[in-house]
Amino acid sequence: MNIDRTEFIAWMERIMDRFDILGEHIDDVQKQRNSIDGEELLDNQDLLQILKISNRSLQRYRSIGKLPYYTISGKLYYKLSDVHQFIRESFTAPVPKMKANK
Repeated sequence: MNIDRTEFIAWMERIMDRFDILGEHIDDVQKQRNSIDGEELLDNQDLLQILKISNRSLQRYRSIGKLPYYTISGKLYYKLSDVHQFIRESFTAPVPKMKANK
């Protein structure tokens, strides 16, 4: 069976389109899998990058109960809303500067 160059290119384009569709489907499944009750779950690596903290600091926040977490199949996850709440509670407002009396 012989096929010409244009037919071969057309077949390859169809195959690549199918790969793109499969890639999008895999991304959708991954996003659904990393959620609970419709809320996004973050793992340790996600949180370390977002908060720019060490693994030990993250462990300390878990140990003292400052950051709620969930264990699923031996892996730790954090709800995005809990992370946002943790950030809000950890944020300290700037101290107003005292005006000098003249």
